[in-house]
Amino acid sequence: MLTTVLKIAVVFILIATIYLFIFQGKKRVIGKYPLGIFTFTSLLFTAGLDSGLVMLPLTEFPVYEKDPVYAFTNPAAIEFGFWGFLVWTFYFITAYYFLRIEPKIKLFEVPFFKYLNNGVIVATCAFTGFLFLGNLPTYIADISDLQAWLLVSFVVLTAVCTSTEIRFIKVLAVGSTWLFFSLIFGMWLDSGMGGAGFLKNLGLVGDYFPNIGHFVLPINDYHEFYLMWWFSWSIMIGQFMAKFAGNMSTRTLLLGMLVIPSIQLAVWFSVLYGYYSSATEVALFWKTFMVVVGIIYVVNSLDSLTRLYTDNLNLTTKRLGTYKYIILNFSVMMGLVGLYKFAPEIMDIKYVGMTVILMYVAALVRMYMKRDVLMAPTSGDVNAPLRVAEN
Repeated sequence: MLTTVLKIAVVFILIATIYLFIFQGKKRVIGKYPLGIFTFTSLLFTAGLDSGLVMLPLTEFPVYEKDPVYAFTNPAAIEFGFWGFLVWTFYFITAYYFLRIEPKIKLFEVPFFKYLNNGVIVATCAFTGFLFLGNLPTYIADISDLQAWLLVSFVVLTAVCTSTEIRFIKVLAVGSTWLFFSLIFGMWLDSGMGGAGFLKNLGLVGDYFPNIGHFVLPINDYHEFYLMWWFSWSIMIGQFMAKFAGNMSTRTLLLGMLVIPSIQLAVWFSVLYGYYSSATEVALFWKTFMVVVGIIYVVNSLDSLTRLYTDNLNLTTKRLGTYKYIILNFSVMMGLVGLYKFAPEIMDIKYVGMTVILMYVAALVRMYMKRDVLMAPTSGDVNAPLRVAEN
């Protein structure tokens, strides 16, 4: 049943994206805090991903190579299919919704949906922390359980602290983007693959596109987990990024949220696949660099989303004071990480993803009920930008 609902939801997202590109592409959007395209995409890339991007591929390549279900293409293309291109339409759809639709129909001002929405955000934040905790032994050899919990606590505390100011989030996002570029370039130089080797691997990643149809619906349970994960993130990343959209057309928004992150992913996976395919050991320095970048990505994700739900619920530093704000959010986040760890039957990301899909359905119903309001021109100009509503 859950798989069927997921399939329908994925197909709907793709159809809606095509419709908006063709028929609404010239409509303009602008957020409350408009940013330039580089800062906007940096914020998107760092908020919309976590440490798994940095560390998981080297452990997943051999699985994709050996499992017959992935035999239709190569491991580099599979990795890109799980992380890139089509799945970023999930973020685009929700960003568009919060820019042009939510200000009119105000679904998330209804108390039930307001609190449900923020419950999803908190639960997904905590899941990010839980995944980081579970994957730490892969990143850092011989790390003890106590050390892992202390590191996760430090990361969560740092994220809560940086969430207190928007400027901290933006500076960290741009800084981590440049750090990621440095990691890619340094590892490419160290690998010895050269330009020819890199282009060869980039071509392997590009095999995703002739096989793109394989990635629309779940390939297997692992791919289904990834898609549920993307859905669980989609509604909150869309809300967050809608606040920072510059004055741009819908088509530009789509390209910025779909193409630019995918280029970065393609380059990164090409470099990593060079290490895997040549059986080259990643030097300790670069392993450490990867861990650092992975940790910063977790901080980026958590601080963005913490800022989102605290703004939505008016649990701000202005209202609570900085110390109460930090203690409250740190306690809630670590408590939920513990629930994911010790009570997995209660906390499961597939339930979060399914809740988000049901919220999509509620939005469609609300759009139908408010169709007269929705179809009315904005400020007398059908192409006038809407500023994102504060939820």
